[in-house]
Amino acid sequence: MSDVLTSLEELIGNYLGAERLELDDLEMLGQGSGRILRVVIDGADVGVDHLAELSRGISRLLDHESDLDGSYTLEVTSPGLERRLRRPAHYSKSIGKEVTVKTRVEIDGERRHEGTLIASDEDGLLVDVEGEARRIEFDQVKSARTVFRWERAPKPGKKAARS
Repeated sequence: MSDVLTSLEELIGNYLGAERLELDDLEMLGQGSGRILRVVIDGADVGVDHLAELSRGISRLLDHESDLDGSYTLEVTSPGLERRLRRPAHYSKSIGKEVTVKTRVEIDGERRHEGTLIASDEDGLLVDVEGEARRIEFDQVKSARTVFRWERAPKPGKKAARS
């Protein structure tokens, strides 16, 4: 992470901490006037109206207290249903959830690993793929995210099928 992003992470993190929220992720995308500063906020009850309010507050904060030069678009969002996993803390929060992990190299003959995240430490993660535990080091991860599965709700008045 660059020095500018590190200082922004501290500045925005402190602001959100005062709001009892957490800075989940921060990244600068693009170059020149097309840059996007993406701020991902996590916490209870972070809805659209709250995000809009936080966006205005963060924008004022950046205008007055940051060393960020040039033009950029500020994007303030929540992690969403399918959360990107980029930091060790993201993996720790997602233990027990379904994940998809794409790796830079083949592991057990595959580059795409789908299953339940069963453990995470400072060096990597462990995914249960169809009953087999696969160890994946963080430096082998190309991308990873949680997976949201839509479950069909039973029709009203219908009893669950008996086995």
